[in-house]
Amino acid sequence: MNSDKDQRVRRYRPAVRLVLAEGVEHAEWIVGNELYQVYGTQESERIRFSQGGFVVLDFGREMHGGVALLCSVNAGRVRIRFGESVSEVMGQPDQDHSIHDAVLALPRTGTLEYGQTGFRFVRIDAVDAPELLNVIAVTLELEPEFLGSFESSDERLNKIWRTAVETVRLNMQNYIYDGVKRDRMVWMGDLHPEIKVILAAYGAHPIISASLDFVRDHKPPSGFFNNISSYSLWWIIAQHDYHQASGDIAYLKKQRESLLPLLRRFAEFIGPDGEERLPERRFLDWPTDGNPQAVHAGLQGLLAWAFHCGEALCIHLEELRTAALCRQSYLRLQSHIPDCAANKAAAAMLTLGGIADRSAVVLNNPFHGVSTFYGYYMLQAQPAPNALELIRRYWGAMLDHGATTFWEDFDLSWVENAGRIDELPLSGKADLHADFGNHCYKGLRHSLCHGWAAGPAAYLSEKVLGIRFAAPGGKQVRIEPELCGLEFVRGTFPTPHGLIRVEKHRNRAPEIELPPGVELVGAMAETVAG
Repeated sequence: MNSDKDQRVRRYRPAVRLVLAEGVEHAEWIVGNELYQVYGTQESERIRFSQGGFVVLDFGREMHGGVALLCSVNAGRVRIRFGESVSEVMGQPDQDHSIHDAVLALPRTGTLEYGQTGFRFVRIDAVDAPELLNVIAVTLELEPEFLGSFESSDERLNKIWRTAVETVRLNMQNYIYDGVKRDRMVWMGDLHPEIKVILAAYGAHPIISASLDFVRDHKPPSGFFNNISSYSLWWIIAQHDYHQASGDIAYLKKQRESLLPLLRRFAEFIGPDGEERLPERRFLDWPTDGNPQAVHAGLQGLLAWAFHCGEALCIHLEELRTAALCRQSYLRLQSHIPDCAANKAAAAMLTLGGIADRSAVVLNNPFHGVSTFYGYYMLQAQPAPNALELIRRYWGAMLDHGATTFWEDFDLSWVENAGRIDELPLSGKADLHADFGNHCYKGLRHSLCHGWAAGPAAYLSEKVLGIRFAAPGGKQVRIEPELCGLEFVRGTFPTPHGLIRVEKHRNRAPEIELPPGVELVGAMAETVAG
């Protein structure tokens, strides 16, 4: 019988803070307690719960896994609630994708392990009157080797880069999930910014190809990836970006049977006037749902971007007829420039797809109308100094309110008179978790660790550190750091040949180290040669 070895690492992690306790003797013993094996104890060594007593524990950061309850001779039942915020464990957690709220019977003189979800906080209520020896988190997480790095003179940006990478790392489970608490699925559109972050931090990790193949193999025969037409476009774009990073032509050849028919099919969705006519489900981003004008404009740009990537892939595969079809389709799409309805996601797609420069829309009222998913593309569609300020203000605001990972959705207006997610909800203050959210992520259903929100890490590595691949496998790279007022930036970027190292200080030429087999091209190469 075949079996797969789990590549994730299992660790025990003690609680770091007691948020609240009522009706529990010696609850403080749980904090910092590394015990994970039961033993025969004296009565004086037990943590005693009165019936109805409870504790709320903080494990210090978002993590994936569950908890172990080490039980004494007096067992009973407990209610366990997992939460990404204190508010969540004090309320009614959502049960979708994994169970976050359960009543369980405890073993006598044994250990109960329970949970497979994303959480930072745990509340344990005594249904009876049990006695425990400890409560400790049991994490199950992938621990890939850190290869990429980013450091600048702005510690806020540095922390945002690290937090974005951590957000994606936690979602690197069996495949790349979108949300480690909720949305524990492989969503193709959401995968793209997550893949870009993985490439910047860990290189061409095998979980990327596994996830791309998973959505390919589970596509309906006559349908689209995840049953969303635009998500098939994201698969094409992601294949292009992965090939640029890995240079794995053998892997790309395995995609031929899916890629070529997909490109030919999408060419049929262009009207005689160059207007995209993608079929349902026509999805761009949740904030644009219900705005058909913005969705059309965004899909016009996204379709053009996909054909641009498809042309390059077909050239690598020596499929020149389909490459020519991609080129013709791209040019046809450029003949139609739709109104983006002042929507920033749509404006970013028109800009990045080469349809029209709509950066002015992105720059208008720059800190509002931002989405966590399409925020990555909004960053790319504006000048770098403006993008850095958006990163500091928008993603930084989540950190200011207790985040250790980035959220499924966020609006800066939410923080007005709002408490922190790592504190008890306060009367007279807005509850950042329970009071906000839209569409499918209202209230406590809202995920506070969502991989699609991690785009700033990829952006900082690609734009500020300035490293972009100009040929598959990083055989040729362009390096053009943009300090944007920073005193310095330094970091590494993985390639199949080894690490690229870049350091740039204000008013000094950059210091660049390239591994063997990597060639510097572009303006910087001419400067170095000169």
